[in-house]
Amino acid sequence: MDFRRSERADEWLRRLEDFLARFVLPFNAAWHAAAAEGRPAAFVADLRALAREEGLWNLCLPGLPADAPGTALSHLDYAPLAEAMGRLPWAAEVFNCNAPDSGNMELLLRSASPAQRERWLAPLLAGTIRSAFAMSEPDVASSDPTNLQAEVRREGDTLVLNGRKWFVTGAAHPECRLLLVMARNADAGADAHHAHSIVLVPADAAGVELVRNIPVVHHVAPEGHCEIVFRQVRVPAGELLGAWGEGFALAQARLGPGRVHHCMRTIGQCELALGLACDRALERRAFGRPLAQQANVQEWLADSRIEIDQARLLVLRTAWSLDQPVPPADLREQVAAIKLVAARLQQRVVDRAMQVFGAMGLSPDTPLAALWTWGRALRIMDGPDEVHLRTVARGELKRAGEQRGKWADYFTTPEQMRAEPRVR
Repeated sequence: MDFRRSERADEWLRRLEDFLARFVLPFNAAWHAAAAEGRPAAFVADLRALAREEGLWNLCLPGLPADAPGTALSHLDYAPLAEAMGRLPWAAEVFNCNAPDSGNMELLLRSASPAQRERWLAPLLAGTIRSAFAMSEPDVASSDPTNLQAEVRREGDTLVLNGRKWFVTGAAHPECRLLLVMARNADAGADAHHAHSIVLVPADAAGVELVRNIPVVHHVAPEGHCEIVFRQVRVPAGELLGAWGEGFALAQARLGPGRVHHCMRTIGQCELALGLACDRALERRAFGRPLAQQANVQEWLADSRIEIDQARLLVLRTAWSLDQPVPPADLREQVAAIKLVAARLQQRVVDRAMQVFGAMGLSPDTPLAALWTWGRALRIMDGPDEVHLRTVARGELKRAGEQRGKWADYFTTPEQMRAEPRVR
């Protein structure tokens, strides 16, 4: 495994960081002012147009066709760019690499019909529309997707949807035109993993009601984490994505790369928090000396550096694995592990930085409080910690079951000590 950045990644990272410094960072305060008022920042559209002109577009889609707009980087090459974007909560949107659109585009690239590509994928790749993925539900434990109860039934050449979804990210954006809705098939059989389908629903379809934009730990995102009700929503049968009953597999395929992108951005956010904490420790004095000379502060900074580097190596290994022609058998466990590690990392690193800043760390004057909130939310979004721990543990136990007896010779019971050595 070789995790070194390629020359191509270095060149694109240089261009991205230059763009961020020149055009994006100067607007950061203005973006936060707009977000505080609950509205999208109008200038983002101009920045997106400029980014596309510069070729900094659709960077996160390795399967991007040659005739599509964008620069398709491998997952490994994209990782340092995602880190750089992660330092600002809105930067990924400038480069058309933001969730949930990035995951939705990847899924459509894999599974959309030619008509669906023309109607939905092409404008998403061009950045002229936005999309949302409707999966979680308030009435069931959505950490187990087989529980989902929103229903889709077939009536001739029409699909009819009924149900309630929530925490639908991006649905409140004024340019959101498409909802990818995961629903239980009305004729589902006993096989829970083939009982759901994904339907492409126009956001303005009759019967779609956006009930509310749900605050996440008191933060209201202007693009929305929305609750949506579907009442007798009718779409043509041609808006079924993939095959009938294939929704579970499609959702799993979509979540993998998306989780890796979240983890990449998290590393960038943790680097920002550590950098801010170091600056604060060098400039602030308490009890007659700089905070940087306090042993406990030094320990916090050292722990954060070590943990960030450990997490980055795990994320890069998973990115490398995603790029392989034949992904390793434990890829799903790798994705689960980094999702768990990154979310916990962000809470720890940002919490230490907040402690270094003291009361200022609780205020909106630094990005730390918002970063801590996002880290806490990540421990539930895209699967709670417990689900990812379960995935890793089941893989480990499966391998142990296949190797039963492998460790027997390491026991030192009285009977073994009396037995003659066995040379194999």
